[in-house]
Amino acid sequence: MTTETTLPATSTAPTARQVWTRARGITLAVVLILAAAVAMAAVRSTARHGELDPRSADPYGSRAVAQLLADRGVSTRVVTTLDAARAAAGPDTTVLVAVPDLLTHRQQTRLHEATAASGGRTVLVAAGSSSVERLAPGVTADPVRSTHSTVAPECTLPDARRAGSADTGGVRYTTTHLDADSCYPSERLATLLRIPAASGQGDTVVLGAPDILYNDRLDEQGNASLALQLLGSRPHLVWYLPSLSDSSATDTGEQKDFLDLLPSGWLWGTLQLFVAAVLAAFWRARRFGPLVPERLPVAIRASETAEGRARLYRKANARDRAAAALRSTTRTRLAPLVGVPVTQAHTPEALLPALSARLAGDGQTLHPLLFGPPPGDDAALIALTDQLDALEREVRRS
Repeated sequence: MTTETTLPATSTAPTARQVWTRARGITLAVVLILAAAVAMAAVRSTARHGELDPRSADPYGSRAVAQLLADRGVSTRVVTTLDAARAAAGPDTTVLVAVPDLLTHRQQTRLHEATAASGGRTVLVAAGSSSVERLAPGVTADPVRSTHSTVAPECTLPDARRAGSADTGGVRYTTTHLDADSCYPSERLATLLRIPAASGQGDTVVLGAPDILYNDRLDEQGNASLALQLLGSRPHLVWYLPSLSDSSATDTGEQKDFLDLLPSGWLWGTLQLFVAAVLAAFWRARRFGPLVPERLPVAIRASETAEGRARLYRKANARDRAAAALRSTTRTRLAPLVGVPVTQAHTPEALLPALSARLAGDGQTLHPLLFGPPPGDDAALIALTDQLDALEREVRRS
């Protein structure tokens, strides 16, 4: 007959408390990162609300420019779709593209086709390399932005000479057009270009920075004069604010993957989270060892243990504990030699008479040695050690 013994089940899964203890650091870091991201997004959305919008009175809005133009008989109309901007282009209209880099390549090409032959003026604000080459062929944006904000005109363009120094700066441009007006140079590269149309009517103005259009910068330097002359040359101004909801933005004919559809800020945020996760992994893995902690037997020589304990006693001046340990060990070894059970080795009434009978002496003389008070100094402790060793040798000889 076989009897099976059922052992109690042992679970190696961590408890909820252990999981929380291990994960609370990472959880706190993730919460802080998310809170910082929300705070930064809120601050940026508040500070840049209505940027370059002629209807906005915020510091980064452009309502002041629109109001000054209206006082001079120039009407301003805001459009947010490509079709409306293309339909409004004409010889008596200035089309201002607020954020050209938001347009897709197809939108940029279609907008240039509509404005190039319109005979009007096109103003591109802070166009980067991804948009200026399509909206203004022959113009190239320098990857290094200007380090100056207020720049002198240094050109023959009447509008710039009348305005004087202005807060242009920003993106710097080079062009292959020999008849172009290159104004407000920063380190020999223009921050404002005016390129005449090939048909002889109309032109394209490329402005390196939007500062002269902001409400809070309009009254500085010659910003207001330059803005009014660039935008007020025609009786009508169409202010094109590209929108992501524009249906023409999805009809691009271009194959885009998932990463192209994500804003650049999300990509940077994902990279930061990845770096934080790697650092957290290294932090948690700083102690390399077995996956399951296990107490392994370790053999330590008795002499090392005795020496280590002796050093601890000496460092703490614990002569009483050292003496008690020496006496207890001696009594434990002497008891079997004189026929006393080990359980009674520390009882004077049992051990001392047996020792006296073995040594043919008085047990009361042995009482201070085996059960006496602790020594007063290190010399007395050493003497006690010698006396205990001598007593044990004598008992073994007898």
